[in-house]
Amino acid sequence: MDGKLCDGWVYSLSGQTLCFTGKVLIDDEWVIRKDCASIAQQRGADWKSDFSRKITVFVHGDLANQTVTDAHREYSKKLVRAAWERDRGYHVCVVDGDGFADLICGTPARCRELQRAQGAGDHVLVLPQAGDGILGGPLQRHAVGHHDSGALTLDLAHLDKGTEAHESTIAALIEYLSRQHIELRAHARNAPRFDAGWSRNGDVFVAEVKSLTGASEDQQIRLGIGQVLDYAHQLQLARTYGRIRPVLVLEKQPTDPRWTSLAEASGILLTWAPGFAGC
Repeated sequence: MDGKLCDGWVYSLSGQTLCFTGKVLIDDEWVIRKDCASIAQQRGADWKSDFSRKITVFVHGDLANQTVTDAHREYSKKLVRAAWERDRGYHVCVVDGDGFADLICGTPARCRELQRAQGAGDHVLVLPQAGDGILGGPLQRHAVGHHDSGALTLDLAHLDKGTEAHESTIAALIEYLSRQHIELRAHARNAPRFDAGWSRNGDVFVAEVKSLTGASEDQQIRLGIGQVLDYAHQLQLARTYGRIRPVLVLEKQPTDPRWTSLAEASGILLTWAPGFAGC
């Protein structure tokens, strides 16, 4: 990162210089600093035992899944140094144990926001964010491939149209939310595999995206409703930060208006391109 302000994400361990606390909580297992360093080096990173301006990523692993009011969120002296450097215009990315585990697995990690505790200049707090443990890195539209002609031309054409419509809907949702300065996100590594998610005003929106091209509209909507209800139920049982809002996003307005009232009665936001009402 060479001290420059990041975009809120650490995308890879490769080329980074890390500094660790004494041990790091990785997926509910404590891992000592030496082993963390070895794992990081295997993925192209360097590490230093002491904090300096060579450090690009500070890993404070005992912060995972704690609330901001927890006294254990007070950072070590190394993290106070990271905050001090930030105050002076040198940005050091800070990730927790979950973020380090994400980077080990090749997925982006959130760079944590820091705040000094009131009345305690030597104490720094991490700010929890809506979607912690639920939302992963920025969501990107995927390229859609096409199949050669042959005996299955008709079925594969329908499949491709459905996939194209699905990705086009996601692309339109990315653009729509970006105009509100909201980032569309993928699911977190250990979260249910929903299609897209975002946060706003403390709420976490968990969405399934359904195309209606070349498929039974009723079947697609029924499937989507079941999926988002399942995702929301799983997340409500887990320890997460932020109210869960299940969303079913459709390629276009459904033919039958009954789906809107059914979704509303089930606590689901039903919306569709291009207007994405309610999002």
